[in-house]
Amino acid sequence: MLDEVLEGFEPSPELVSVMAGSKTAAVLAVDIGSSGVRASLFDERGGEIDGASVRIQRTLTEIDDLTVTDAEAGFELVTQAIDALFDRPHQTGAEIHLIAISCFWHSLLGVDAQGLATTPVFGWADTRAATSVKELRDRFDEKAVHARTGCRFHTSYWPAKLLWLRSAHPQAVAATSRWLSFGEYVVQRLSGETAASISMASGTGLFNQRLLEWDRELLEPLGISDKSLPEISSTGQGSRHLKAEYSARWPGLNEARICPSIGDGAANTIGSGCTTREQAALMIGTSGAMRVVYEGEPPAELPAALWCYRADSKRVIVGGALSDGGGLHRWIKELLLPNDNSESIEAALELLEPDAHGLTVLPFWAGERSTGWSTEAHGAILGITLRTQPIEILRAVIEAIAYRFALIAKALEHLAPGATIIASGTALRSSPVWTQIIADVFGRSVTLSEPSEASVRGAALLALEAAGKIQSIAGLPVRVGRTFEPNMSRHLKYQEGLKRQQVIYESVIESLKLS
Repeated sequence: MLDEVLEGFEPSPELVSVMAGSKTAAVLAVDIGSSGVRASLFDERGGEIDGASVRIQRTLTEIDDLTVTDAEAGFELVTQAIDALFDRPHQTGAEIHLIAISCFWHSLLGVDAQGLATTPVFGWADTRAATSVKELRDRFDEKAVHARTGCRFHTSYWPAKLLWLRSAHPQAVAATSRWLSFGEYVVQRLSGETAASISMASGTGLFNQRLLEWDRELLEPLGISDKSLPEISSTGQGSRHLKAEYSARWPGLNEARICPSIGDGAANTIGSGCTTREQAALMIGTSGAMRVVYEGEPPAELPAALWCYRADSKRVIVGGALSDGGGLHRWIKELLLPNDNSESIEAALELLEPDAHGLTVLPFWAGERSTGWSTEAHGAILGITLRTQPIEILRAVIEAIAYRFALIAKALEHLAPGATIIASGTALRSSPVWTQIIADVFGRSVTLSEPSEASVRGAALLALEAAGKIQSIAGLPVRVGRTFEPNMSRHLKYQEGLKRQQVIYESVIESLKLS
C-alpha cells in the first residue's frame, strides 16, 4: 500500500536534506486576504520550499458591507491554515526561525483591556462612514493631510471609520481600549505582541509618512489618544515567541519569532519582483491596485489620484487602488453566465472587438477609491439594448476596469516614467484576454509575474531582510511568465472608450454633488 502511495513521488531537495539528518532553516509566511488564507514555507534565500504550501479558500467578507463579521472566525481561519501546513508530515523537519504575516490593509477593529474584540473587523470597502468623510473635508485641509499621511479622506481609512463609530456604536467605542488592524489582532492573539509595523500603520490614514509616527496634527483635533493606537515597531523584526498554547499546538514553531504583520499591497508588490522605480506592479485579485516601491522619501508632490504608504522604514510605496477588480468580474459571470465554464467564456471574450459593444461601464459596484475618491460613486452600465448579450456586458466591465487602471498609470508616470509593468493576481492569471486588454488600453507591454502567490513571498522576503538573513530584497531574481505586447490599433479604439467613460463619470459625479 505504501509503495502505491509513493509511486511517482520525487522528494524535494529540502526533504532530502531533512531525511539525511540536517534541517532546512525556514520562514513561515502567512498571507491573509479577503478570499482566504495561504501559509507557505520559504528557505533563508527566499525560495519557496516545494510542497510546503496550503491555501484555505474561504471568503472573509460579506457582499453587502465587506466587513469581517467576527474577528474570532477570521483568526480561526488563520490557525486552520497553519494546522493544514503542519498536517503535511514531511514538512515537520524544517527548522522555522521566523513567522511573517501579510494582511489586507486598512481594516479596523477595537479590543478591550484583555485583548478581546469589541467590534467586528471593518474592511476597506465598508462605505457606511461616508457622512464622516464630508465632515472631515469640512474641518481639515485635505490637501495638507494627504501630503502628510499619504491618504485622502475616504471611508477606507481610520479617521472616517472612527468618527462614524462614535455616533453609530458609542457603547463599542466606550468598551474599546485600543484600535488595531486585523493583522495586529492576529499577532496579538498568537504572541501577545501589540506593536504595529510601519507598513500597517501607514495604511490607516493616521500616520505621518515622513516622521514615521502617528500624525498628531490629525489625532488631537479628532480627539484620538495615541494610547488607543498600537506602538510603532520601526524594525519589522520578529521579537516575540508564540504563546504557550500555540507553541504546544505547533511544536515546529517553538523557536520561531513572529514579525509584525505588513500590508498585503507592499508584500504583493515586492513578491512580484517590483522593488525599484523601474518596475510597476499591477495586481487584480478581488480588488485591484497599481503600485511602485522604491527606497527613499515620499514624493514632494503627491497627485490627488494616488496614495502613499510604506513597505518599511526605508521603502515608500505609491499607487492607486480600485475597489472593483476580480470580484466584479466574478459577480458578472455568476449573475449573467452561470452555466458557462471559464474556458468557453474566455474564448467568447476573445472573439469580441475592442469597445464594439456600445456600452459604457462605471465599475464602482463596491465604491470608488482611485482616482476620484468619491464616496457617492456607484456602478452603472449605460447603453444596454435588447440586442446586448451577457458576454458583451462582461467584456465591457473588464475594459472599464482597464480604463481606470490607465488613469492610475498616467498619474504614476511622473514618478516612474517608462516602468516595466509586472502583473499578478488570480484574475489576470486566469484570463489572458483581460491581460491583453490591459496591454492594449495602456499601449504598453505587460508581463505576468511567475510567483502565483506574490503576497506570501513578499512577506517572507521582508522578514528575512529585517532579520539580516538576506542583504537586500532589491535585485533578487524572480521568474516571469508571458509578456503581452500591445496592439496599437486597438489602443486607439480604447482611447475613445476611456474618454467616453471619463466624460460620463465626471458628469455623474458632478450631478451627485449637486443633489
